[in-house]
Amino acid sequence: MAINSFSPGSVYSPKWHIFAPIINKRVLENHDKTRKMKKQVSVVYMMCGLLFTVCLIIANIVGQKLFTIYGFDLTAGVLIFPITYILNDLIAEVWGYRKMRLIIWTGFFMNFLTVLVFRISIWAPASPHFANQQAFATVLQGAERIVVASFIAFLFGSFLNAYVMSKMKIMQRGRHFSVRAVASTIVGEGADSLVFFTIAFSGILPHHALLTLIVTQTALKTAYEIIALPLTNLVVRKVKQFERTDVFDKQISYNPFKVKEL
Repeated sequence: MAINSFSPGSVYSPKWHIFAPIINKRVLENHDKTRKMKKQVSVVYMMCGLLFTVCLIIANIVGQKLFTIYGFDLTAGVLIFPITYILNDLIAEVWGYRKMRLIIWTGFFMNFLTVLVFRISIWAPASPHFANQQAFATVLQGAERIVVASFIAFLFGSFLNAYVMSKMKIMQRGRHFSVRAVASTIVGEGADSLVFFTIAFSGILPHHALLTLIVTQTALKTAYEIIALPLTNLVVRKVKQFERTDVFDKQISYNPFKVKEL
């Protein structure tokens, strides 16, 4: 309803007419801001970001557990961590690199907050009625070196994954999503595994064991992506239709720190 419209029976004073242009301008500006905010953040985008962050935090908690498959030692994080890369592909494909950059940093700081709360909870004096302090600390603490390695590896892998997705989409003119999804995962997961195991276990494990871990983890996580591709393709297609958006990252900054650019 326009500001300078009056319903029957309302009291109209001509002197208010001089303020109508100013009021209308303010209303239009607020409307434009609201419309821009709606374009920037959608419910589906928010839910994808939340799921990304939750999967990241869970992966870092269960990642201390080792299990063996056909003679290969793996961390339990491999069960859920690849989902973060599938979501990375989805967000970068639908909303673009800039929106994914915000999610990556959000996940990073939420993970940091989780680790901080874990440490404070462990340091807090245990009640005499709490008999599981040692087990509690063992599960939630994690070695400082492992924590630092996981933080740095996450940033390298996630940003490389989003970058490759963005660049390949432009090169492929939006076609062949499956190809860039797999390619970006190989690059991202490869960088993640390389950085993590190098920082976490250099000087502890022999070089051939490190190389085996890096290759095995990258191969398994990429296989996870390939198996999930039919479902990922379907979800990407449906989300594009629902959101009515398909972003191509032209003339944007790939600087990881320009979070304000949405």
